[in-house]
Amino acid sequence: MDKIFERLQVLEDRYAELAELLSDPDVIADTARFTALSKEMGDLRETVEKFRQLKKVQKTIDDDDEMMRTGLDDDEMNEMVKDELSAAKEERADLEDEIKVLLLPKDPNDGKNIIMEIRGAAGGDEASLFAADLFNMYSKYAERQGWSIEVIDKNVTEVGGFKEIALLINGSKVYSKLKYESGAHRVQRVPSTESAGRVHTSTATVVVMPEEEDVEIDIDPKDIRVDVYRSSGAGGQHINKTSSAVRMTHLPTGIVVAMQDQRSQQQNREKAMKILKARVYDYYSSKEQNEYDENRKSAIGTGDRSERIRTYNYPQNRVTDHRIGLSLNKLDRIMNGELDQVIDALILYDQTKALENLENE
Repeated sequence: MDKIFERLQVLEDRYAELAELLSDPDVIADTARFTALSKEMGDLRETVEKFRQLKKVQKTIDDDDEMMRTGLDDDEMNEMVKDELSAAKEERADLEDEIKVLLLPKDPNDGKNIIMEIRGAAGGDEASLFAADLFNMYSKYAERQGWSIEVIDKNVTEVGGFKEIALLINGSKVYSKLKYESGAHRVQRVPSTESAGRVHTSTATVVVMPEEEDVEIDIDPKDIRVDVYRSSGAGGQHINKTSSAVRMTHLPTGIVVAMQDQRSQQQNREKAMKILKARVYDYYSSKEQNEYDENRKSAIGTGDRSERIRTYNYPQNRVTDHRIGLSLNKLDRIMNGELDQVIDALILYDQTKALENLENE
């Protein structure tokens, strides 16, 4: 804890320095600098307040220890000091745990909205139906969280499932809760089209990316090829008469985004660019994450695209997250959007591993 205490003292000193800077007329006049320093101070506030509280509690412990060592003539006073000392030590332990969590490296994307893409993978029609089930599960979870969902692209199959669907989820700290959902999701159940009642295994993949408006990435327009064409499918005369569909290709990575769900070419351009930026950001950040994982072997990261992360077993009403060995016989409730127990367990597991790294540094 000594090294952590030293780090906390550095943060408190910086916090005091920021308070002085923010009262400087020159800084106040510089809007950009004032905003940046205010944000830095805000980010430090909770940690510094906990540290100051910890120092007060430690002083109480030191004072009580001293009184106990020198001895107290009054038995009643002696018991009071013992009780106070015991309570202070419990409070110190709680504060130390809270501070360790606050000192963990922050994911800069945690507070952001996300773009989620769900695709039916292995299993044909059943995989597309499972992709639709996952979409409904995340939609219900988002509603429980008070978030909003906007479908920005979808490819519906003949059986009513999704070959793929892309959605924008807006709200408070969406990425921090859904970032662990990226990966392959496996379902085991009897398909509605199966007359013999045999259990089939199918998969769908989920990709979670921070929304492009919040992503710090610049794409050179020269690196994007844009093709326009007429939209296909339902949509009335407007769809057939105009070249409103847009296909964008990011040449350095080969990432392609096609958008035709919006009525105008401009709307499709905006939606396509939103998804393209998110995918390009995800592409480069995934490469960096892979390099980081090779060096540090992180707990669960944000999920490899091909990694089977979870199994949904319908006959046994069971969901298993393979990364943390969690099994819950609550499949019906989880598919109804009650994901909190799974997501909270993933966050706790990741924090525990990060704390181990912090304490070993």
